[in-house]
Amino acid sequence: MTDLTTDPAAPAAAAPGRDSRLGRIGDRLHDLKPWQLRSAEFVVSIGASLLFLRLCMHISVNPLQRIGQVSGLAKVQQYGALVGLPLLAVLLYTAYRGSLRRHQLVQRLVCAAVAGLATGAVAGGIAVALHGTPFGLGGQEGDPGNVMGMANNMMTGHKLLPGVYPPLFPAALAVVAKVFHHGVSGVGYAMKDLQLVVTAVAGPATYLAWRLLLRPFWAVLLAAPAAILFMDPIRPYSHITMLVMIPVLAGCLRELHRASTLSTRSLLLRAAGFGASFGILFLWYSGWFIWAAPGVMLLAVFLVPWRGGRARLRPALTYLGVTLLAAGVVGSPLLYQMVRLGATTKDRYAYVMTYIDPAYVMGWVSDREGHANYHVYPQTGELAGQSAFTLLLLAAVGLALALGLRNVAVRTAAAALISSWLLRFWFASHMQHDQAVQLYPRTTWIIMYTLIILAVFGLMMASQRSVGWLRGVGEAVRPARAITPQAVARGVAGAVCALALFATMGASWSANRYMPTTEAGVEDMGLDALRAHHIKQQNGTCPKYAGGDCSDINMELAEYTFGPDDLRIFCGNADKEQWPLQCGRNRPW
Repeated sequence: MTDLTTDPAAPAAAAPGRDSRLGRIGDRLHDLKPWQLRSAEFVVSIGASLLFLRLCMHISVNPLQRIGQVSGLAKVQQYGALVGLPLLAVLLYTAYRGSLRRHQLVQRLVCAAVAGLATGAVAGGIAVALHGTPFGLGGQEGDPGNVMGMANNMMTGHKLLPGVYPPLFPAALAVVAKVFHHGVSGVGYAMKDLQLVVTAVAGPATYLAWRLLLRPFWAVLLAAPAAILFMDPIRPYSHITMLVMIPVLAGCLRELHRASTLSTRSLLLRAAGFGASFGILFLWYSGWFIWAAPGVMLLAVFLVPWRGGRARLRPALTYLGVTLLAAGVVGSPLLYQMVRLGATTKDRYAYVMTYIDPAYVMGWVSDREGHANYHVYPQTGELAGQSAFTLLLLAAVGLALALGLRNVAVRTAAAALISSWLLRFWFASHMQHDQAVQLYPRTTWIIMYTLIILAVFGLMMASQRSVGWLRGVGEAVRPARAITPQAVARGVAGAVCALALFATMGASWSANRYMPTTEAGVEDMGLDALRAHHIKQQNGTCPKYAGGDCSDINMELAEYTFGPDDLRIFCGNADKEQWPLQCGRNRPW
C-alpha cells in the first residue's frame, strides 16, 4: 500500500551540479539510528513550542485594551511567519531538488516543528493576554482556585486530596510554587507557569504520541488541529491527557495483537512502559479513561487470540496482565480514592452545554458563555440541523470504517467513540431523576476527537489506495506519466504548508477567546484573564495594567474544602428568573 509520507528509499539521482555540502550532510543525518531520529523529532518539537512561547513573552502591549490585544495577536503571527516560513521553504526546496532521503529527514523535522509551533502560538497568545500580571487564567476563582487550594493543602500538610480529584497536576503546582515562587503565596504565579508550558507542549505531546502509529505527515495532520481545537489553557492538564491517551491506547493494543512475535524481554518492557504511561495519565486527569474504558476493554478482549493456541495466547495474556498491573500500581492513589468515595461523588453543576440538544457534539461553550444560551446555540445546520462540516466529517469517518476496520487505531477510536456515546446518553437520560450531571457534557470533546481521528484515517487510507491505483495504471499505460515518489513528496510538502497556515490561523482564534473581556457585565472566556489582572502581587502592588484596582491574595486558598451538597442540580450562570424553568426550583439564594 502506498504511503503519502514516503518510505525510506534509495537516493534519487540528483541533477548535475545540484549536489551540495548541505545535501551530503542531510544524507549522512538520514543514516542515524531510529532512536536518534526519534530523539531529534522530540527535541525539535518541544524546543519549537517552548522557544516560541519564550519569544512571545517579550511582546509588550496593554491586554486590557482591545487595540492592545489585536496588536499582540498580530505580533504572535509575525513571529510565527518569521520562524515558520524558512522551515517551509527548506521543506519545499528539498521536495523539488536533491535526494529523496534528504527530503524525508527534513519532512520529519519540519512536521515536528509545525506541531510545536501550533500550540506554542496558542500559549504565546495566552502570554499576551496575561502580560503585566504574574497570575494565571482564572485568578483565584473557579477551577484554577480550587486546584490552587489543593496544591496549598499539599504544601501545608493539611491533607493530600479532596474527593476523587486527580492529584498529579496539583502536586506539580505545589512543587513549582515552592521551588520558584515562595510557597503558598506564589501558587497563583505557579499556575500561570504551568498553564503556559503545558499548553505549549500539548502539540508536541500529541504529535509524538501519534508517531507511535503514523508517519510524520499524518501524525501532524492529526496532532496540530486537534491540539489547537481541544486545548483549554485555563485547565490544560485535562485535555492534554485526552489528546495523548487515544494514540497510546491504540499503540498498546497493537502490541497486544502481536505479542506472540515479541521476545519475552521486549514484551515485558513494552507492557510495563504502556502500563506506567496509563497510570501517569490517569493521575494527571482521569475522566477520559472512564468514558473510554468500557469500549476499549471489550476491544482488548476481542484482540486476545483465544483460539490461537498456547503459543499465541500465553504471551498475549502475559502482556495484558503486566500492563494492567503496572497501570494499577502507578495509578493506585487515585484508584483507592475512587473505590472508597466514587459512589458518593456527585457532579451537580449545570450550564449551557447541559441544556442544549444532547446529540450535538460538534462544538463547545464553556460556563463563561457570554451572550450564548441554549435558545441560540448551537446554530442550526443545513441538513436536519447538521452543518456541512459535520457531513464531510462523517463521510470521512465512513471511509475509515469501510477501508480500515482492520487497523487497530481505527478500532480503538471507534471503541472509545461508542463507549463515550453510550455513557453520555446514560447519564443525560438519568439527569433529572438522579439530580446529577456527572460531567456528561465533557464527552463532547472525546466524541469529537475520535470522529476527527477516524476521519483522518479515512482520508489517509483513501489517498493511499488512490495513489497506489493511479501509480499502477500510469506504469501500465504511460510509464513516463506515472506518479513518482518525488511527486508524492511534493504533494505532501504542499499539504504541510497548507496545514501550517491553518495552524497559525487556528492558534490565533484559540488565544483570542481568552483575551481579557472588554465588555462590562459579560461573562465570557476573557473574564478569566481579566481576573488575573486584578489581584495584588506578592510585593503588595497591583499588576501593571490594573489601574490601582486589585484585591488581596486570598490566603484562604491554603485549605481547600468542598461546599455542602444540597442533593439537587445547581444551574450555574442562570438568572433568578430562569431557575424554575431550567432547574425546576427557585434559586437557593
